[in-house]
Amino acid sequence: MTAPDRRPIGVFDSGIGGLTVVRALMDRLPFENILYFGDTARVPYGSKSVSTIQSYTRQIAEFLLARDVKALIIACNTMAAVAADIVREVAGDVPVLDVIDAGSRAAAAASRSGDIAVIATPTTINANAYARAIHQINPDARVYSQACPLFVPLVEEGWLDHAVTRLTAEEYLKTVLIENVDTLVLGCTHYPLLKPLLADVAGGGIELVDSAVTTAESTAQTLGALNLLNGPSPETHYRYFVTDIPLKFQTIGERFLGRSIQRLEMVNL
Repeated sequence: MTAPDRRPIGVFDSGIGGLTVVRALMDRLPFENILYFGDTARVPYGSKSVSTIQSYTRQIAEFLLARDVKALIIACNTMAAVAADIVREVAGDVPVLDVIDAGSRAAAAASRSGDIAVIATPTTINANAYARAIHQINPDARVYSQACPLFVPLVEEGWLDHAVTRLTAEEYLKTVLIENVDTLVLGCTHYPLLKPLLADVAGGGIELVDSAVTTAESTAQTLGALNLLNGPSPETHYRYFVTDIPLKFQTIGERFLGRSIQRLEMVNL
């Protein structure tokens, strides 16, 4: 029998959205220890140059690797779109997973027709990362992308089932729903909190791909294949590192996690 690997999983994001990935990991892998890093002092990344995003991403990956993580998860679509290769380079033998790869694989598997919609932030859409990843898996797929810049502030405001959010969703989704897609990828880690509303707006017959859930599932499969899973433990440790502690971080973060945040630490890179 393989001995349990008690080293933590490292999860990182430009800010707070990656906590939906942490939540999915807690549900899927309840015995795993987790370190989360949110670069809250330098968010948002979307308005920054590719070289700056790559530099910040390298710093965060090195910070977590220095804490002996057994896997790294890029829980930020912007980072995954422009800096995944750099993370894999610095990680060496440590497995690296990211939300775009996991979400694209799940979307390609879920779609019966090959007509897939992706909603994400403008930066992720402009990078065309999901379309490229889906086409690598299914070259015949037809990917329709829609940037949804208002969703992030609406989620952080807590307007998850507000009339304004519903009207915004209807406006954004009509451009992709007209294409008769059968699969909708939630290509931003804030969007899982809108899943009930988005499912209602999209209507029946459309499969929603939650990149947080698919990343957690991919992580479980990867750790299992590499004999890196932790065994049952009476205590699981979660630590949260941020580069700044905004006033609302605790409140919003606990909403994303569905749990209280106990060990929150501010660090300088």
